[in-house]
Amino acid sequence: MPPRLDDLNLLSFIVARVNVGIFVVDQQMNVVLWNRFMEVHSGRPATEVEGSNLFDVFPELPKSWLEKKIKSVFLLKNFAFTSWEQRPYLFRFQDNRPVTGGADAMRQNCTFLPVNDGQGDMQYVCITLFDVTDTSVYQTKLQEAMTSLEEVSQRDGLTGIYNRRHLEHHLSHEFNCWRRYGGELSFLLFDIDHFKKVNDVHGHLAGDEVLREVAANVKLEAALLRTTDIAGRYGGEEFGIILPGTPLEGALIVAERLRTMVAAAPVRLRDVEIPVTISIGVAQADTSMPDYVRLIHDADKALYASKTQGRNRVTCYTSSPRE
Repeated sequence: MPPRLDDLNLLSFIVARVNVGIFVVDQQMNVVLWNRFMEVHSGRPATEVEGSNLFDVFPELPKSWLEKKIKSVFLLKNFAFTSWEQRPYLFRFQDNRPVTGGADAMRQNCTFLPVNDGQGDMQYVCITLFDVTDTSVYQTKLQEAMTSLEEVSQRDGLTGIYNRRHLEHHLSHEFNCWRRYGGELSFLLFDIDHFKKVNDVHGHLAGDEVLREVAANVKLEAALLRTTDIAGRYGGEEFGIILPGTPLEGALIVAERLRTMVAAAPVRLRDVEIPVTISIGVAQADTSMPDYVRLIHDADKALYASKTQGRNRVTCYTSSPRE
């Protein structure tokens, strides 16, 4: 049963007034309907757009993608959808948010609906544009906040470098990658010499400053390393550096450079100059290790050897092959 005249008038009124972009194209991509939302945001009245080829009027549209999308609806005679996360917008319309709102243009979700003529044959595709700018901005800000929170949870509160949890998580990942794909993996573990004495003589505030300064040197050294290398505070006055793809010889060079850097930069606190040195243990992953914990254990044994042999030195872990 065909729609009554009143129904058609009501439908036309809704299409014209609804706060959603609606336009209809035929199989030749000619526009047969252009509602008020599209008029207002495009600056093109329906009298100018209707009857014209969509891509002639809007050459800036992603023609190849959009034409393929519309033709697929004609071919499959089925609904299609695209979200702002897949493609931020179809038409680059200005959004209604302030300049600082976080979006450079209106974000749009689009639906593609097959439309039949009076005889039941599909002749048109109706495209609707929903303004989802607010949703996209809020979602983006939430994602940024979650990323920031995750970053904070990975950092040591005093020094700002990675904490032990993140350091071990990353070392576990690198160890598993090394075991699967081969290559080289080394680990440095070091601590500040006579740190308890620094706290006892100069106070805990001075101790905190020494930790921050050593961490700053670790950051500086890490800046000279590759992006795959990770440095962090292992706990107390202990720090660690993960060196993927680095053989023992290369790790020893890194360790000696770091030791020299720290020793050459005493910490100045008010009128006091506090000399600082570090002892370093270096270990390399080998096939006898059951997990990354053994790598830490070997580096710790080498660190202990550095301390018992006089401190302010680098020691490499070596042993006979394990059973």
